[in-house]
Amino acid sequence: MTPWKLHPPWRHEPLRRGTDVAQSWLALVTGLAIAVAAPAAGVVAGQAVHAASQQQRVGWHSVTAVVAKEPPVRVGVDTSGGSAGRVHAAVQWMAPDHKVRTGETTVAPGVRVGDRTTVWLDRHGALVRDPGAPGDAVAMSVVAGTVAASGTGLLLIGADKAGVRLLNRRRSAQWEKEWAELDAQGRHYRQ
Repeated sequence: MTPWKLHPPWRHEPLRRGTDVAQSWLALVTGLAIAVAAPAAGVVAGQAVHAASQQQRVGWHSVTAVVAKEPPVRVGVDTSGGSAGRVHAAVQWMAPDHKVRTGETTVAPGVRVGDRTTVWLDRHGALVRDPGAPGDAVAMSVVAGTVAASGTGLLLIGADKAGVRLLNRRRSAQWEKEWAELDAQGRHYRQ
């Protein structure tokens, strides 16, 4: 049945078969499930990614470091402040045990050797290579929510299509049976 030919499942018609009623109920339930489950899955996935990102950042702390090696030059650098415009550079910082540590992390474009920059250390004192901006966490949450909502909707549509395919198979079997019965009756009357 095409969507514009679907009738409410509670509507009774003399030529309506059980498979037609089942298909109408299936379409109604699928539509409601998509309207409720897809947004819910998106919200849950987005919140989970955001919470994981926030939990990861809880143990971080910032320290001032000095750029130790000239970072590579980027052509067409993004100046919006996001992590897309950042470059990797070797930096040195003073650890809590008063030893100078060296590592590589992302820095703003245009820094030179000897410039001071802020770097992030995890709770164990290890350098966080790509800390990302707070807006990056929001963007990842939105993307995860969108993918989860879309995936849930597609999964429900696929389940609906599979159900319609099974109903069509059953409908065809019923038609074959009824045609065979009519053919047998016609042969009986011709004799």
